[in-house]
Amino acid sequence: MSQINAPADFLTALESLKGHTFRHELHVTQIPPPQRIAPWAVALQAEVNDSPSLDPDFYRGNAKFVVLYDPSGQPAWDGTIRIVTYVAAPVDQAMSVDPLLGEVSWAWLVESLEDEGARYSNLTGTVTRSYNETFGGLQLSSSRTDVEIRASWTPLTVDLTDHLQAWAAYAAAVCGLGPDGVASIRPVNEEM
Repeated sequence: MSQINAPADFLTALESLKGHTFRHELHVTQIPPPQRIAPWAVALQAEVNDSPSLDPDFYRGNAKFVVLYDPSGQPAWDGTIRIVTYVAAPVDQAMSVDPLLGEVSWAWLVESLEDEGARYSNLTGTVTRSYNETFGGLQLSSSRTDVEIRASWTPLTVDLTDHLQAWAAYAAAVCGLGPDGVASIRPVNEEM
């Protein structure tokens, strides 16, 4: 995406996303943003993984943070900037059947935004749990339940620092990490 002729507010938003340090389990990179949703956009992705080399055995989940900017605004946004997030993580068997999984996952997002002081409006989204079975030959070789959260909101400022930090904290929580600086015990994979 070219920043040539980008509006000042979008450039300010971009600048606010630079230079952040995240906890070591969040491996954040810039990815191509979605096309045709807004005239200007930027996207980040994080793989949440305990291993510096992204060893698949230490994978905890992934997350995306997308900033959309339309100087004309869009009616559903009630503003010119919209943040869209996606977080997905495997959950253990006991959590996967908990009827409050959706409510708790959503509450963590609201808490993360509030804890970081991220001012917003029009928060909407979904929480989905999916059960996947993988077959090799004629037998079930593995099964896994994932939780996926899709959310979007309109920030009330063009400085998105608090929103980015809230997203990072939220991704860490959904992916089973304790508070930053506190070690968490990784669950042992049980064979089914």
